[in-house]
Amino acid sequence: MTLFAVRYTYDDRTDVRDAVRPEHRAWLAGLADEGVLLGSGPFADDAEPGALLVFRAEDEPGLRGLLADDPFAREGLVAATEVRTWQLVLGPWADQV
Repeated sequence: MTLFAVRYTYDDRTDVRDAVRPEHRAWLAGLADEGVLLGSGPFADDAEPGALLVFRAEDEPGLRGLLADDPFAREGLVAATEVRTWQLVLGPWADQV
């Protein structure tokens, strides 16, 4: 399995994002329960809206297919997605990969 760091950049439709957020978080919680999602959360600063997510997946095409199922993506709320392989060296997840 490979680790991936995913950066979402959201569009400006905060009202739609707020309405879809419960479904988005339920989707993420299911992936966390399966051990696919290791962590996620929105950026807390006032720069452009977005989030960082860390996934465990076989490969990038499979991960991108999974990301297409995200309710935020389905509703067109994700303006840009950056996917990067990530090499974890230290930390509490290091022994899980």
